[in-house]
This record gives sequence, C-alpha cells and structure tokens, in this order.
Amino acid sequence: MALSPQSNEAFLREVDEELRKDQALHVWQRFGVWIVTAIVAGLLAFGGFLYWQSHSEGRRAQEGDRFKAAFKALETNQTKDAEAPLKELADSSSDGFRAMARFTQADILLQKNDLKGAAAIFAGIVADKDLPQEFRDLALIRQTSAEYDSLKPEQVIERLQGLATKDSQWFGSAGELVAVAYMQAGKRGDAGKLFGEIAKNESVPRSIRQRAVQMAGMLGVDAIVDEGEDKKAK
Repeated sequence: MALSPQSNEAFLREVDEELRKDQALHVWQRFGVWIVTAIVAGLLAFGGFLYWQSHSEGRRAQEGDRFKAAFKALETNQTKDAEAPLKELADSSSDGFRAMARFTQADILLQKNDLKGAAAIFAGIVADKDLPQEFRDLALIRQTSAEYDSLKPEQVIERLQGLATKDSQWFGSAGELVAVAYMQAGKRGDAGKLFGEIAKNESVPRSIRQRAVQMAGMLGVDAIVDEGEDKKAK
C-alpha cells in the first residue's frame, strides 16, 4: 500500500542518513554493474530510436525535395531534368513516393506516345505487393488503358471485371473500359446496362457519367436521371 505524502515524509525523517548510505553502497556493490548496463542499454536503445526517427524524417524530407524538383521541371517542360529524381524515387522505400514517381514516369512516356513503356511501368506497380491495393488497382486500369488496342475484349473484361462494380472506388474508370469491351465483343445488352449504372452513380466523376449517358442512349438505355427522382433518392 502506498504511503500518504505526510507519512512518507515522516518516514524519511526517521531513517538514519548513514544507514541509507550503507544501504546504497550495498546495493551498488551488488547490482552496480547491472544497473550501469541497464542504463547504458536503455540510452543506446533510445538514442538508436531517435537516430532512426531523425534519419527517416530526414530521408523523407530529401525525397520530398526531389519530388518537388521533378514536378517543377515538368511544369516548365524540362522533362529530362525530372528523369533523374524520378528514377531515384521510383526505388524509394517510401510507398507513397515510390508509387507517385512511377505513375509520373509512366505519364511522361504516355505523353511521348510510348504506350508499351508506360504499360510496363504500370505493370510493375501492379506487381508491387508492398503498395496499397488502391494504387495497384489504379495501375491495373492505367495499364489496361495503355494496352487496350493490343488486347482482346475478353482480356479487358477479365482483368477489370472485379473493379467494374458499384462498390469499387474505380467503378467509373474500370466500368467504362469494360463496357466498351462488351460492345466490341458484341454484348450490347451488357454494355448498355453497365453504362446505365455508371451514369446513375453519383460517386463516379461527372465527365465519365456524361459519357456514359451518351453511350447508354446509343444502346437504347435511358440513363438520364430525372431531377425529381434524383432528389427523392437523396
């Protein structure tokens, strides 16, 4: 049971100073080496943690500076100046910087109309199991888009069907590619239905919904949401 502050103070006054010195000396002689070892080990561990934290923060800051430099170069159309920092960041241990750098590298290749090179980078992101699934799913969509003309409709459908669902955050992008593949495969009914679902899904970006309305209409599906029904649904 813990002593109250008053009792504790009275107790300390009753303890002889020499006795406490003797006890302290006895403890030190018996356990001194272990105490020093424990203190040193604790300090080393704490120091190591601080160094790791400082090193990690310093590394992230340096990588942030590299990424800013790369984007500054791209803003002024100095693509070559962006290549070196992006190449370094593409191998970063930071998932965020690694993913962003690779996506940017692929986008640069797309601007050069190097679809094959861009698709290869996207495929590398898809295969990187350390990255969050959201990044990998987006990369799969971008890879499929880059390779679309070289793929059979069935391949596109097989790749993206799992992402072309209403509960997917990539429903609009993946669904649009799958719907077009349905059309090319002669499955106009499936294509029209999917376009209609995309058009009526408010979580899908507006530009994709507008295209879906037009495509659904071409396929005989009324995908225009009545304003009154839209408010009622809300």
